[in-house]
Amino acid sequence: MQDRPINQLILMTDEHTRKVLGCYGNKIVKTPHIDSLAREGTLFENAYTNVPICVPARASFATGDYAHRSHHWDNATPYFGTPSSWGNELQKAGITVGSIGKLHYRNSDDDVGLDFQKIPMHVVNGTGDVLGCVREPLPKRWKSLSMAEKIGPGETDYNIYDRQVATEAIDWLATDGKQKKPWVLFVSMVAPHFPLIAPQEFYDLYDKLGLMPTKPRESPEHPWHHAMRNCQIMDNFTSERTRVALASYYGLVTFIDDLIGKILGAVEQNGLGDNTQIFYLSDHGDNIGERDLWGKSNFYEESVGIPCIIKGPGIPVEKTVKTPVSLIDVCPTILKTAGITPEAKPGTSLVDLANAEDNLDRLVFSEYHAVGSATGAFMIRKGQWKLVYYVSMQPQLFNLADDPEELHDLGANPKHEGIRRQLEAGLRSICDPEAVDAMAKADQMAIVNANGGIEAVVAKGGFGATPPPGVNAEFMNQK
Repeated sequence: MQDRPINQLILMTDEHTRKVLGCYGNKIVKTPHIDSLAREGTLFENAYTNVPICVPARASFATGDYAHRSHHWDNATPYFGTPSSWGNELQKAGITVGSIGKLHYRNSDDDVGLDFQKIPMHVVNGTGDVLGCVREPLPKRWKSLSMAEKIGPGETDYNIYDRQVATEAIDWLATDGKQKKPWVLFVSMVAPHFPLIAPQEFYDLYDKLGLMPTKPRESPEHPWHHAMRNCQIMDNFTSERTRVALASYYGLVTFIDDLIGKILGAVEQNGLGDNTQIFYLSDHGDNIGERDLWGKSNFYEESVGIPCIIKGPGIPVEKTVKTPVSLIDVCPTILKTAGITPEAKPGTSLVDLANAEDNLDRLVFSEYHAVGSATGAFMIRKGQWKLVYYVSMQPQLFNLADDPEELHDLGANPKHEGIRRQLEAGLRSICDPEAVDAMAKADQMAIVNANGGIEAVVAKGGFGATPPPGVNAEFMNQK
């Protein structure tokens, strides 16, 4: 039993696929500090985002609930404090709670359950990516071409920002963190999110590796993915650009690991190690060039799979948990650790799951209604099976035990009709996908109309990634 209240430190990065981490089996990438955290705690082998794009994923993370229940659909529907967050519950209990770095909420003025927000990064102009709300028909997003152009060694506004976030976190741990009052601190950095430009010393670690093999495109390509590819234009990747982009992505992962190492060092140096629960998470993954795809926005493991590591009092050491988990499980973890009984939501405490036997049949749900989606898409992971359900399109089905690289889609195979029906029933126990799809499109059209209509929104174009504080977004107009 703990004599002192437990502090909690949540470390989150952006667009970090769990496939590029040493502790998840990657033999190339250098991530000594995150690997050490995994050795000292529990690693969840099958962790997922609830939405494979930033803003709604972070809304699910904040509320501990599925994004469709609160109508957080895309990068133009940011969290603004409704429904309440784990932070609100901590505040009610008198526990200090704050954030440093990227939030991707609406603004700094909303009551989102944080006592303080240091150098927060929010959606552009409090509105976000309105172009992503245009879905019928899908526009051409020419800004995506920059993903193959802004690559290689160098320095970006994001690199500078991530160092500032780490410095602020280290300073806070050395001052406020030493208070006897328990605290919860959410530290969120941007790397390895694109642009895939890594500081020279980290890029150089991977520049000589040559072209790492990537999986080919689907053949034939599923119509949902085909529509996505024709919206997010990134057909300017060559073999050489792919090599450089992957070296940069790996470099950014090691860059962020280095910053996390400094933050973890500050925890120990300030005598906080014995009574601090530490999480490492990402909001979603990245396709890392597999199937000629970059960014996120689909349900392949690279995109929807995230790292999830937790260390602290009462958490098993050097344990790997196979029970599937997702970002909504973080909310009850934080609250139960703080001695607060969570309200009934679909998540379960990661501490409880870490101390239980594996439950391979636990169901995990994810959804996508954002940029490039011709229709609503939903994922159910249960046991060895993954169903991807598309409204008005053929589903996809993968056996992750036999086919971990997801090369063989069984969605139309008559031999697997039974498992497809079973998984679809699991999906429908959570939501009516057709009704949710209609709600999303109605909400999005209202946002588009409030911003001048489809023609005006498409003409203005998109800006790609949200810039850090003090940097203006650069829109690329329609060609």
